Amino acid sequence: MSTEPKLTVLIVGAGLGGVLLGALLEKCEIPYTIFERATTVKPLGSAMSVGPPLLPLFAQLGIEEEYIAMSKFARHHEVINEFGESLLSLDYVIGQEYSGYTGYIVARPLLYDLLLKQIPAHKIHFGTRVQSIKDEGDKVEIQTTTGEIYRGDILVGADGAYSTVRQSLYARLDNEGRLPKDDLADLPFRSTCLVGQTLPLDLEQYPRLKDPKCPFFSTFGDDKPYSWALFPTAQHTIAWMVLFHHPYSSKTAEEKRANDGENAEWGHNAAQAMIEKTRDFPISFGDGKKTMGDLYDQTPIELISKVMLEEKIFETWSSGGVVLLGDACHKLNPAGGQGAITAMHDAIALANLLYALPNDTTPTTSEIEQAFSDYRAERYPAAVEAFNGSQMLAKFMEKGFGGKIAFFLAKHIPTFLWNIFVKDMVSHRPQLGYLDAVPERGTVLAAVEKSGVKAREVFERRQRAASAVV
Repeated sequence: MSTEPKLTVLIVGAGLGGVLLGALLEKCEIPYTIFERATTVKPLGSAMSVGPPLLPLFAQLGIEEEYIAMSKFARHHEVINEFGESLLSLDYVIGQEYSGYTGYIVARPLLYDLLLKQIPAHKIHFGTRVQSIKDEGDKVEIQTTTGEIYRGDILVGADGAYSTVRQSLYARLDNEGRLPKDDLADLPFRSTCLVGQTLPLDLEQYPRLKDPKCPFFSTFGDDKPYSWALFPTAQHTIAWMVLFHHPYSSKTAEEKRANDGENAEWGHNAAQAMIEKTRDFPISFGDGKKTMGDLYDQTPIELISKVMLEEKIFETWSSGGVVLLGDACHKLNPAGGQGAITAMHDAIALANLLYALPNDTTPTTSEIEQAFSDYRAERYPAAVEAFNGSQMLAKFMEKGFGGKIAFFLAKHIPTFLWNIFVKDMVSHRPQLGYLDAVPERGTVLAAVEKSGVKAREVFERRQRAASAVV
């Protein structure tokens, strides 16, 4: 399929959202280049649950079977206390009936590598840091720290919570008096997170890993502001995440506390300090005597990272030829497990809308801005929904009265309400409008995504025009 595009896209940031966008543009032959400041891709991160919301897309891309082969069946989520006693058991089996797709746990680095393979190596530049950005009306331009200049029609900021692209965009809009005040406020956060993944483990010492339907576990600290989650993988590793919950703060506040000596954990030794504090936390795998320390010892130290988990949805997502994606415009609490999925859904919507732009001439500024407006109109409500859902689930972690109420309601939720929740969750199964559609598989139709409908209409019109010429 050749669309003879008149559009060039620059993508800053090679996280899951940026890499997926590149893979999707590859499929419709829109020229793009990805810039990533990291020199190499380290297999950092824990695991993620990927099922109905993305599997139809993976089927379109021809990678569904490869994805399933590297993943582990995931139907149950068990919430336990430090003694291994069940506090809450969540069963997502109804989601398979509704959608026709099974849920899976995948190690985040493996999913990243799978998506990265869809992109020709010469289209992604690692070790390239953006120094300056210009929006010249009909073109956007970036200059790297090495002095190289790249020009395109569209610049996508997919470069994370502290996005360089967003900061440049907001500085310009603020100077023009066109930026909402809240968009300049610090990103608040109420948890820091230690993440990693073990090497393959001895199945005799960790017999639960033999179970192909082993649930993933979240443990709530009984008398401590911590929770920790364990995700068994198909590679017989355990991807893990330890969260420290504290009152809302901000990066600026934490840096000030560190400078004032009030937060000894912040700095170069932060990860190691948190490791030492949490080594004795009991885990639900092994002989009943194993702890997080056993998992730390089986995890290469260079692949353990400590990060802040910011929470914010920005109001401004684009201006001119610049648009934001993923964490650059919405950062979610990890409790809902929706951050990466939401970013990848952004990429699908944006790819559909970019495809639908005129391809016989270079799109005008107004046409590009309208596409960005349509993108935000579709994705902003979805981001808010995911944000609120994550906030609600984060309430479980609280030690106060509010947390107890939230946990009680979740534990006693009527079956019909749980089914409604799951139905809504799995109904968001977007596809690309410019590739052959994957037939519906479940009992609940996928939600209609306007960007996909628009791309499908343009795709069919172009196909008819091509057939008429032949």
